[in-house]
Amino acid sequence: MKPRFQQRPIFAFLRHRLPLIFIFVWIFILVLVLFVCNVTWSDSSVESDTQLHTDARILSNRDPSPCATVEEMGEAFRSRTISSPSDMENLRVRSLIQAHFNLHGADNVRRLPPDQFCQQGFVIAKASEAGIGNEMYKILTAAALSIMLNRSLIIGQTRGAYPFENYVSYSNLSLTMKEVKHLWRKNKCVETYGFKLVIRIDDFERPKETNVLCQDWKIWTQPIIWFKGTTDAVGIQFFLKNIHPQMRDAASSLFGKQRANVYGELMRVILCPSQAIKEIVDWALNGGANPDMALHMRMMNNRPVRAKNAALNCVRKALQNHQYQIIKPRIVLVSDTPSFIQDIMPGLMEFSDVIHFDYKSFLGSIPGKNISGQHQLDFRIKDWGPAPRWVAFVDFFLAARAKYAVISGAHRRVGTTYAQLLAALAATNHLGVSVSSPPSNFSFFSSFQSSLLNGGLANQIGWGHVWNRFAGPLSCRNQPHQCAYTPLLPFAWWDEDWQSPISRDIRRLQEYGVQLTVKGKVINRSLELFCKLRKNSVKIIPIIL
Repeated sequence: MKPRFQQRPIFAFLRHRLPLIFIFVWIFILVLVLFVCNVTWSDSSVESDTQLHTDARILSNRDPSPCATVEEMGEAFRSRTISSPSDMENLRVRSLIQAHFNLHGADNVRRLPPDQFCQQGFVIAKASEAGIGNEMYKILTAAALSIMLNRSLIIGQTRGAYPFENYVSYSNLSLTMKEVKHLWRKNKCVETYGFKLVIRIDDFERPKETNVLCQDWKIWTQPIIWFKGTTDAVGIQFFLKNIHPQMRDAASSLFGKQRANVYGELMRVILCPSQAIKEIVDWALNGGANPDMALHMRMMNNRPVRAKNAALNCVRKALQNHQYQIIKPRIVLVSDTPSFIQDIMPGLMEFSDVIHFDYKSFLGSIPGKNISGQHQLDFRIKDWGPAPRWVAFVDFFLAARAKYAVISGAHRRVGTTYAQLLAALAATNHLGVSVSSPPSNFSFFSSFQSSLLNGGLANQIGWGHVWNRFAGPLSCRNQPHQCAYTPLLPFAWWDEDWQSPISRDIRRLQEYGVQLTVKGKVINRSLELFCKLRKNSVKIIPIIL
C-alpha cells in the first residue's frame, strides 16, 4: 500500500543537508558583518585622519599641509615669543624669584621667632652625582616648587657634601637638613608646639603614587616636602593641569603662557661655578672676550658626516642674525666625542675663532695641578665621553658665557637636559637689568641631520628632550637638514602650534589619569573623575632630631 504523502526529491535533499546549510548561512552573515565593520572602521580612520589634518591646518593658520618641519615648528614658536615682551617677562620672573628668597631665604628664616619658625614650610632638593642635566633639574625644580608653595629651600647633602660640590658653588639662599634639624631643636618645635619634623614624599616617577595633578599642595601641613624624580622640566609643569585653581595659578606665575626662562633665572641665583672651575674657564678663554656662540654636540662616540654638515649650516644660520654685530665670531665647541671635535674643527675655523677646552693641555701646562674626581667610570664612557667628570662642568660654564646663541646637535636626541640648562644659563647671563636695557636677542637652536628626521621627530622620545612634545603625527617625515629655533623652557604639554603626542606618551599620560585628544589636549572631565575615584597616596618619613 502506498503512503498517503510521498516527499519530493528536493525536500528530501534539503532535510538531510539542513545543518550544512545553516553553517553556510552563518558564515555568510559573519563575512558580511566583518565587511561592514571594516568599511566603518576605514571610514572612521579616514575621518580621524581628516580631522587630524584639519587640526593641523587650524593650528598652523597659514599652511594647508598636514605636517610641519622642525624649522616651521621653531618659527611658529619664535613668532609668538617675538610678538610678546619676552625680556620683560623674564625680568618679571627674576623679580618674583628675588622677592621669594628675600622673604623665605635662609638668612630670614634663621631670624624667625620660634612660633613662626616652627610653622615654616620647606621643600627639599635631593640630587646625586649622576647625569649633570638631570641632577641639576632636581635642584632647580625644588627651588621652583618652593616659590609656588611659599616655602623655604633645603638642598640635601650626602655625608656633609653638596651635589657636585667640587665643581658648583651654591648661594646662601638655601638651608641644609642639618641646619633645619638644629633650628627645630633650638626653637623647641616638638616640646612647645607639638610640631614633629617629617618629610612628605611625592614620587613623580610613580604615577599611581604622585599627587601632582589631584591635590592642593598648598594646604599640606607637613614641614618638609620632597618632590622626587623630577629629572627634567616636565614634572613641575604638571601643576599647570592640577584640578585645583590655586595650584594652577601658582604654576602659571612661573610657567605660564609667556614661557619665561625660569630655569635660567633660578640658576642665576642658586648656583655658580666653583672657584677652581671658574679659574679653568678663564684659562680656556686665554684673556679673550666671552664667546659669541656655543656649539654643543652630543655624539656618543659617533662621527657622522651629516651631523657635522648640519651643525656647520646651523652655526652659519645663527650668525646671520648678528652679521652686523660680529666681525669674526668666537665660538665655543663642546662635545663628548674627541674624534668628532677633530672632524668639525676645520670647518668652523674657516669663518670663526674656535675655543675648545683641551683638558690634557691644561693639565700639562700646570704641573702638579690636581682636580678632584679626574677619572671617568668605564661604564659611563659611551654616555658621557672619556674626559674626566670635571671637564663637563668646565664646558658647561664656558659655553654658558655665549652672548648670542647656543646650538645643540646630537647623534640621536637633540636638546638634552645638559644643553637645555646650558642655553638657559647663557640667556639669563646676558639679559639686561631693567626693561630699559637693550634687548637680549638671544637664541637657542637645534641642529638636525636628515637621517634623524626620516620618521619626523618620532625618535625624540623621552620627556627630558626638548622636542618630545612635537614628536607626534604633525611632524613631517623625510625632512632635510634642519636648524630650528628652540624654546629655552621645554614644553610639558601639547598646547602650542604643531605639537602632537606620540602613542607612547598618550599611554604614559593615561597612567597619571590624563586622557588626551588626538591633538594632545587634556580632557578635563576625565582627569577630574580620575582624581575623584583614586585613592590618595600619603608617604611620610620622620626625621630623627
